Amino acid sequence: MGIRSLVGDRAFYRRLFTVMLPILVQNIITNFVNLLDNVMVGQVGTEPMSGVAIVNQLLFVFNLCIFGGLAGAGIFTAQFYGKKDNQGIAESIRGKIYIAAGVLAIALFVLIAYGEELIMQFIHEGEEGLDMAATLEYGKDYLKVMLLQVFPFAVMQIYSSTLRETGETVLPMKAGIVAVLVNLTGNYILIFGKLGAPELGVVGAAIATVISRYAECLIVVIWTHTHKQRCPYISQVYRSPRIPAELVRKIVFMGLPLLVNELLWSGGMTMLNQCYSVRGLEVVSAMNISTTVSNLFFCAFFAMGNTVAIMVGQLLGAGKLEQAVEEDRKLIAFAVVLCAAVGVVMAALAPAIPQIYNTTSTVKRLAESLLLVVSVTMPVHGFNNACFFTLRSGGKTIITFLFDSVYLWVLCVPLAFILSRFTAVPILPLFIAVQLPDLVKAAMGYVMVKKRMWVKNLVKD
Repeated sequence: MGIRSLVGDRAFYRRLFTVMLPILVQNIITNFVNLLDNVMVGQVGTEPMSGVAIVNQLLFVFNLCIFGGLAGAGIFTAQFYGKKDNQGIAESIRGKIYIAAGVLAIALFVLIAYGEELIMQFIHEGEEGLDMAATLEYGKDYLKVMLLQVFPFAVMQIYSSTLRETGETVLPMKAGIVAVLVNLTGNYILIFGKLGAPELGVVGAAIATVISRYAECLIVVIWTHTHKQRCPYISQVYRSPRIPAELVRKIVFMGLPLLVNELLWSGGMTMLNQCYSVRGLEVVSAMNISTTVSNLFFCAFFAMGNTVAIMVGQLLGAGKLEQAVEEDRKLIAFAVVLCAAVGVVMAALAPAIPQIYNTTSTVKRLAESLLLVVSVTMPVHGFNNACFFTLRSGGKTIITFLFDSVYLWVLCVPLAFILSRFTAVPILPLFIAVQLPDLVKAAMGYVMVKKRMWVKNLVKD
């Protein structure tokens, strides 16, 4: 297989950018504002920044459970769209609604009943004597308000994911831009008490986020229901609560592993951060800076993953199996090149970004080092993510479950737990050691994609 097989023609890249760019722009804007939000809270102090970071780590688990839960039904949405079956699309959306309601109920119960105990798991004394009790209080105050945004977030994801899977990628991007502007303005006014508003600190940041979530949700929902000529399936969604038993079986069979995968993967990432936090609150703050900044650059492979799922899923649903194989190969190659370029930019900016924060020199130095490590691993992340979405587009959700979360819990989490609890290894070598198994994962992903086990039309009559 020569280099030519990895490069597409002009029409291929036109289709790629048509799908990817709106998703990429939306993710970049959202994560850039998350970065500004993080910096604004960081101006209040290290303890408020740490408390907010811990709560956001817990909400990260909920967010990914929503993504994972909707992804199973989304496989069918994309393939029904490729088949031009509006009734099938509507039935898959009903599946998304039931799944989101279940995830939402469980998340609210856990966060309300055990929120304080979960926050406390991340608070450990470090070298600089940061106030652990104050960090806990900031986290609790932030969580109380942030619980109000989980409902609009879930509804927005149901609609936005469906729009992207049916070719409408621009509207979710526009809604995201509005949400970002609302959030940024609210942060400025409410965190620092501008324009006559009270100075609310972390609570102000949470209120701004809640308002922005509702704004984004309303835009997406109203647009979808007022553009039925472009979303013909939406008029059928609420006519009946029924989903055909066979589709329920398929969604459960393929969607449950994705939901469990995202639960375990996000839980595993949270566990890794908990292991890192054993080294002190300074590490929590540095990891917060590194993660928030990294997420801005991770938009590259997140957008490519969604692009792979949409483009390949639609080709599989249309029965164009060989074209799906050819285009997937080119998509994976593009993902690696894109992420390598993004990694170079990230490494160049790593020394400067932590200096923006109002925190200690120790935290800034550690954050810079963590960012440099992540920048080196960007091409591997891009390859692994593209392989994951390739396998998922063909319904191989059990394999993606093994490839993603089982792998994380079997190798990475035990390694981090042992090194953090039973050795005195400093945080930076510990962090590097936990990243190394991703190389093994890349080799596994290459083999599974190469075997074409994912090449399957799931909605064929």
